[in-house]
Amino acid sequence: MGNLVAIVGRPNVGKSTLFNRLTKTRSAIVDDTSGTTRDRQYGKYDWCGKEYSVVDTGGWVVNSEDIFEEEINKQVTIAIEEADVILFMVDVTNGVTDLDDHVAAILRRAKKSVILVTNKAESNDSFYAEAEFYSLGLGDPFSISAMTGTGTGDLLDEIAKKMPAEAQDEQELEQIPRFAIVGRPNAGKSSIINSFIGEERNIVTDIAGTTRDSIYTRYNKFGFNFYLVDTAGIRKKGKVNENIEYYSVIRSIRAIENSDVCILMIDATRGIESQDVNIFSLINKNKKGLVVCVNKWDLVEDKSQTAIKHFENTIRERLAPFTDFPIIFGSALTKQRIHKVLEEAVKVYENRQRTVATSKLNEVMQEAIAAYPPPANKGKYIKIKYITMLKGAAVPTFIFFCNLPQWVKEPYRRYLENKIRENWDFTGTPINVFMREK
Repeated sequence: MGNLVAIVGRPNVGKSTLFNRLTKTRSAIVDDTSGTTRDRQYGKYDWCGKEYSVVDTGGWVVNSEDIFEEEINKQVTIAIEEADVILFMVDVTNGVTDLDDHVAAILRRAKKSVILVTNKAESNDSFYAEAEFYSLGLGDPFSISAMTGTGTGDLLDEIAKKMPAEAQDEQELEQIPRFAIVGRPNAGKSSIINSFIGEERNIVTDIAGTTRDSIYTRYNKFGFNFYLVDTAGIRKKGKVNENIEYYSVIRSIRAIENSDVCILMIDATRGIESQDVNIFSLINKNKKGLVVCVNKWDLVEDKSQTAIKHFENTIRERLAPFTDFPIIFGSALTKQRIHKVLEEAVKVYENRQRTVATSKLNEVMQEAIAAYPPPANKGKYIKIKYITMLKGAAVPTFIFFCNLPQWVKEPYRRYLENKIRENWDFTGTPINVFMREK
């Protein structure tokens, strides 16, 4: 990833606030709670006509009681290794701390361009206080306020100067597929992404709620090219207690809204539960493509075809009336059939882009309508005269022109949809069927 800037430092110095300001988003959660950011969070910003990638990291901690400490520090280390320029953020109001010294020692050994950023410089007194930070041995500090934006322009100029000449501009964010990995907490969402990319990109623990941000990861291997989006587990409303978790759930919902295909992870050891159905309803409401991945299949004792068929039937019954979607049984831990999940997601995306010629559509569907015409209403007959597929729609959309569109009921619309699916492959994607007056 070219022109990559990493923001590192101890907890609560304002790394996520600066990330959000640079990217002009609210992608990173900002909260006074220490340890809010856990995974690396990527974004982009433009400065003087050039595009840069920026990564927010969790706060570096040592000897704490936080079970995530080791994993967060591992994520920070990876970000340092990847970056072209590192922003080392400190809090000018607190002075130099032991953790600042610890991080500075790591950065001095990193052999990377490091910019010392003294944040929270909201008053004139802070400019005098920043002299203390020369003791870190990382050059002149840059005073900024990530909250108000003071000093960030000069900081961005300095980043541009320190960016290696060989670093190439990151390719613009293309309109490539986005596959969101969604599900209940602990269904294996982060694990399967780590298995896909062959790297410990996202933190994985047994604790529900480990992932809080929606993490975008570019996947460009084996002829594939798309974004994988790891999301926070979506709990029932009654079980969401923390403010941070509430924001995480909202961000997961936004990730679903911005995706093309959702990979719904179901825990094979627990079966399909009501919350899985709720998440599916969210996917279906937003008219997104769907692939169901039954994870942790390696932990199930009965792996017979009968058990698989029963599990499949149960899932389709719970998610009816939309039942035309692929179901993959696999394991993120053993990597069993995980690439089949990606293949099916790509197929679903292609199905969403599929178009049907108007002539062929009328030829096939008029025959189906003649075999089973719409029921008459009050002695009047409904005549469907012409069918076309709407071009450029985000979801495959079919328009049926008839004389009395208001009298065509849902069962007949479903019949028409089923006939379309029988003749053309729209597996995994919802279909819109509209009746319009000729």
